[in-house]
Amino acid sequence: MAASSDRRKSIGGRLPLILLGVFAAACLVALVFLGDLARYQESAMIAESQAALRDVSDSAELDRAIRRHPANRILKLVALAEAKSAEIDAAVRRMLDDAGPATLAKPVNLAASSRADLEALRGDLMTAERNVAALAPGINDLVKTSRAELQTAARALRVENSTIARFMAAIDELNAEWTALAGKIAAARGAYYSAYDKCAALLIRESGSYKVTDGQLIFRLQPTADSYNAASAAMAAAVKSTAELEAETNALRRSQLERWKKFVGG
Repeated sequence: MAASSDRRKSIGGRLPLILLGVFAAACLVALVFLGDLARYQESAMIAESQAALRDVSDSAELDRAIRRHPANRILKLVALAEAKSAEIDAAVRRMLDDAGPATLAKPVNLAASSRADLEALRGDLMTAERNVAALAPGINDLVKTSRAELQTAARALRVENSTIARFMAAIDELNAEWTALAGKIAAARGAYYSAYDKCAALLIRESGSYKVTDGQLIFRLQPTADSYNAASAAMAAAVKSTAELEAETNALRRSQLERWKKFVGG
């Protein structure tokens, strides 16, 4: 009887361990199943995303495609990226515009300006040039904050880690291009303000020694005229550079579509 009782005690002692093992195995099977299900669902979303973006050719069509599939988490990633990119673009433009006083919004007729007007203009130009030169840290902070917000939002969508890694790699590449472009635009603005200041400074220095005929500045000495013309040409070159960079900005916006098609394609 004692042996039988011992066996029962032994079986009873092992039973919780057996049940725990069965439970652990069941949990493992469930995790594997859920993992496979998540991967299957993500594969389905990727296929749906590819189909949705296949014939998209501009940002408006991209926006409509995303709205047609509101539950697709892959397309939600693309929507997040597009929104943040637009925010960065708008914020950088505001920073550039705010760098210069409102008086610089339109070119001043230097030939018709008094000495006092020219001195006030120089003050505004020097302020604008300093402000533009100091924009880089603010732009970098803006991009860094935007990246962190995107990464948090992407993780909240509960897509695969590999998808998030590819997404953030695409974001880093895009942010690097936006940052470099913003730097070029700031440099072009700075060059414009610098050349503009040289024109105003020369007129102040030569005040009383030049004439204005039919709106044209006539200097007594050719070297003075050459210096003014060189500064004026530098202003024109900066304006042209700014226009070219605006075209480059538009091209970068358009290239984002192909970038997201590539991301969706895996």
